[in-house]
Amino acid sequence: MRRTAQPPHPAARPGGAFPSAEPAPRPTAPPSTGVFPRSLLRARPCCGTTQATRRCRLTLLRTKLKNKMENMLLWLIFFTSGWTLIDGSEVEQDFMWHLRKIPRVVSERTFYLSSPTFEADARMVVNRVCGIECQKELPAPGLSELEDSLSYETVFENGTRTLTRVKVQGLVLEPTQNSTPKEAAVRRKRQVYGTDSRFSILDKRFLTNFPFNTAVKLSTGCSGILISPNHVLTAAHCVHDGKDYVKGSKKLRVGLLKMRKKGGGKKRRVSKRSKREAEASDQREGTKVSLQERPTRRGRVELGRGQRVAEGKPSFQWTRVKNTYIPKGWTRGAGGDAALDYDYALLELKRAHKKKYMELGVSPAIKKMPGGMIHFSGFDNDRADQLVYRFCSVSDESSDLLYQYCDAESGSTGSGIYLRLKEPDKKHWKRKIIAVYSGHQWVDVHGVQKDYNVAVRITPLKYAQICLWIHGNDANCAYG
Repeated sequence: MRRTAQPPHPAARPGGAFPSAEPAPRPTAPPSTGVFPRSLLRARPCCGTTQATRRCRLTLLRTKLKNKMENMLLWLIFFTSGWTLIDGSEVEQDFMWHLRKIPRVVSERTFYLSSPTFEADARMVVNRVCGIECQKELPAPGLSELEDSLSYETVFENGTRTLTRVKVQGLVLEPTQNSTPKEAAVRRKRQVYGTDSRFSILDKRFLTNFPFNTAVKLSTGCSGILISPNHVLTAAHCVHDGKDYVKGSKKLRVGLLKMRKKGGGKKRRVSKRSKREAEASDQREGTKVSLQERPTRRGRVELGRGQRVAEGKPSFQWTRVKNTYIPKGWTRGAGGDAALDYDYALLELKRAHKKKYMELGVSPAIKKMPGGMIHFSGFDNDRADQLVYRFCSVSDESSDLLYQYCDAESGSTGSGIYLRLKEPDKKHWKRKIIAVYSGHQWVDVHGVQKDYNVAVRITPLKYAQICLWIHGNDANCAYG
């Protein structure tokens, strides 16, 4: 008897199962080769009318090209030496690190102070009464005033606090020189100006290499930069509000980015008896929870040591701070004009790190910066646990501050601002820290409050002071 062909079962039809069945799996994208093949475009979920499909494919192409362009730009910034715009009046010899003899900051006497209470709230915005125009009318500080501002407090790990008076030797006082173009544009009242030009550094080839690996995160919510095997430079307001040390600075920690290796961390060994008891308890409650993901009494989820961080993902290695150094100019100028000029601090780590650090340098004038550009990386709060890099041009300067347009959010304050200049009598270029990012500040300009993103410059005197903090004496701080 001849059998009649039966129609295929609905579940066997291509892409067509019963109405309640799951849809057929989507094609898996082939490995990336740097090119966006048409076959991959056809495999993407661009369904609908022909016009909608074209729009979908164009969107995918634009996204792919944007990601490739950002990667190419980062490689260009990472490896290109000059990265500058030079006009006819500028020559390559102008963009060099010039070592010069700097004044000496010498410790004179140390006093014990009462222990801080550590009850202040962190200040993310520091109000400054005197703006750029106002600074032109201020007299240059005298020697005694400078020595008072450069004296410093030290807070030790056990809560002990001291004040060290210093003497300045070899200083030639010069009148304050500020430059403020009258045609300077009025800024919009935002910390991100216009189009956001920040780059999130996600590729481990950048995260684990200089200069991006020098950026660190503070447990108080700020950023910082490694300047020696044992020291981190940051903003003073990250640990002190001008009157008292902020909450959390008593047990201050510094987080260094590291890549989690595959299989990193030892897994906790659990006995069979404990496992059986745990499963029996879970079954009595009507649930079954893995022992390595058991909720704790406080409601948190406890993970095994080998499962805390996904493989290949960046994480922070936290180190305790041993000593904290803050200039007296910051505490003396609380609420006054001198505070912002001294918004920097040095943190001495309890354990030395093994990463490459960035050296300190003296801030040159804007005209000595290639293209007037500065660079810095930090951990902005709006991009959780991501290292964010940016570069921009400096719009104005005073003897102690840089006013710039760099896009930034809270969390990036305390970042080290650096330049890349050529070393004398050498062919290669070198990055050095020339300022500390203080953040978004309100400045009085002709009686009108305007906002700026401001950085504290590393002047010769500040260089000598920070060098004294690092080495404990001024023997290695003659040139900068």
